[in-house]
Amino acid sequence: MSRRSGILEFAVLGLLRESPMHGYELRKRLNTSLGVFRAFSYGTLYPCLKTLVANGWLIEESGNAPEDALAAPLAGRRAKIVYRLTAEGKEHFEELLSQTGPDAYEDEHFAARFAFFGQTSRDVRMRVLEGRRSRLEERLEKMRVSFARTRERLDDYTLELQRHGMESVEREVRWLNELIESERAGRDLKGPASGGPSRHDTTSGAPGVLPRLGDTPGPDTPDDTAT
Repeated sequence: MSRRSGILEFAVLGLLRESPMHGYELRKRLNTSLGVFRAFSYGTLYPCLKTLVANGWLIEESGNAPEDALAAPLAGRRAKIVYRLTAEGKEHFEELLSQTGPDAYEDEHFAARFAFFGQTSRDVRMRVLEGRRSRLEERLEKMRVSFARTRERLDDYTLELQRHGMESVEREVRWLNELIESERAGRDLKGPASGGPSRHDTTSGAPGVLPRLGDTPGPDTPDDTAT
């Protein structure tokens, strides 16, 4: 399994733990709630769902209400499939939540992990935050050394771009320090109004803005039916 597909499976399991959804709902939630998936190919979602079903972590159910059972054939449309997390799927997701290996500190994986911090135990949150901070501090040191070595050979615009990259990493380190301090003090974030996850992002090389629930989504794709 590639790292990218592993992140997608993690996110799908996490969203379905909240409630069953059909594919279109999942696509919108992945697109609007998790910035890491704003550019992902929708063609990768259904193979991912099929894999999770085959593993016994999801089940497929008909999404049509009883009164609509005859309407779908008449309209030439197939019933939508709703995906529901199984007990085994919930157990598997909880196991994934407990993992704090190096992958959890990388840009895309960290963004997905952070989105589900509300379902993660405090000790695991601390390990992931501290690991992410350590990873960024190493990255920042390398950026500073590179900047010092090459600044005399670069034009002003390239230098400004490098400064912007370093400042972005510095901002995220400060943000992580605030989060770690809050965790140590036993304080939980209560949502976007707290100023935590709503103001930072790690979905690309340089952090930016972590999208909040309800942010304007990208262009909708045609409504799906079965799979």
